[in-house]
Amino acid sequence: MRSSATFALLGFVASVAAQTVHTVIVGGPGQLTYTPACLWPAVGDIVNFEFREKNHTATQSSFAEPCKKLTDAAGVQNAFDSGYHPVAAGTTSGFPVMSFNVTDDKPKWFYCAQGSHCSAGMVFAINPPKEGNTFEAFLANAKNSATQPSAPAVSAPPATSTAAATVTPAPDGVVTVTQTVTLGASTWTTTYGSAPGSAAPTPNPQPVVHVVTVGENGTLTFNPPSVQAAPRDIISFQFKSKNHTITQSTFADPCRKFEFTSTSGQIGFDSGFVPVTADASAFPTWNVTVNDTAPVWAYCRQGNHCGAGMVFALNAVEGGNRSFAAFQALAKQINGTGSGTPASSSSAPSATASSSPSVNGASHLVVAGSWVGIVTSLVMMLL
Repeated sequence: MRSSATFALLGFVASVAAQTVHTVIVGGPGQLTYTPACLWPAVGDIVNFEFREKNHTATQSSFAEPCKKLTDAAGVQNAFDSGYHPVAAGTTSGFPVMSFNVTDDKPKWFYCAQGSHCSAGMVFAINPPKEGNTFEAFLANAKNSATQPSAPAVSAPPATSTAAATVTPAPDGVVTVTQTVTLGASTWTTTYGSAPGSAAPTPNPQPVVHVVTVGENGTLTFNPPSVQAAPRDIISFQFKSKNHTITQSTFADPCRKFEFTSTSGQIGFDSGFVPVTADASAFPTWNVTVNDTAPVWAYCRQGNHCGAGMVFALNAVEGGNRSFAAFQALAKQINGTGSGTPASSSSAPSATASSSPSVNGASHLVVAGSWVGIVTSLVMMLL
């Protein structure tokens, strides 16, 4: 088991990916705003729209028509649109999140499609020019726009219905470790699950984004199928074709949802089915923030995809009997079927890890959350 209370800071800096994740707060108690109202991210960065109280959207428009969905030359509305995200009053965690991948440095314009929110000034911009078509001019255009047709009334559900499921990892051989971590001028205490041979829980000062494509080129694959990630990293599942899921399971039951084998009512993550048309140009993604180094296992629950080997592992201990290769071989061996028996304390050992989802998408619904493992007890300066 690897565990260390010290960091090699230079090593951290070298490992940080070029991508930066920017968070934009959408709405809030009495607020018809995006905070901040505009950003200038670099190509490759990710903008996370985090939806707060009431029911808002982040919908791409144009400078000339701020409060109208952007269409292509044929009049087709195929630009970014989060859809409506109802959040109950008083919700304090588990906020829905929608991610937008910045693929170029051209200006991008957004608005809230709910009722009169746009004409009230609820707009947002990525890389707006400093002169000419500025954000201020875009905002003025929005306020001068006619009120949009009211969206379907969607009542905000209880907070628990939109909050991500939170469970505690209990994989075979995993122990709970508490450690004081120092990075630069910041110090905090972390509690995490660790397994024999797993990586040390040394978080990155900025999240490294690991992109995993789902079903690329019509294949039944996650690519890469296995990822080693540090706490605070982000696993971004990008759905490329057909209709797949990323669903948590266990090592012992690769093709069965985690909740069906849990002995304590735990619920694992599940993206749900994410259909992608053959001519899609914007691909939905499901983002997960990693806070634990214990192995986590997942699969696609569409038809016989799991039995065909469409499985994924996070922080699998390679070289042992619970490697990704062993996990995939077991999925193929059982041909995509579950064990059919409920889990019990005397069941065969399994590397049962669990988490809660943080979903995102270039035009797909997401639910925010983070994997159980790290509990911050001292405020950390986010770099």
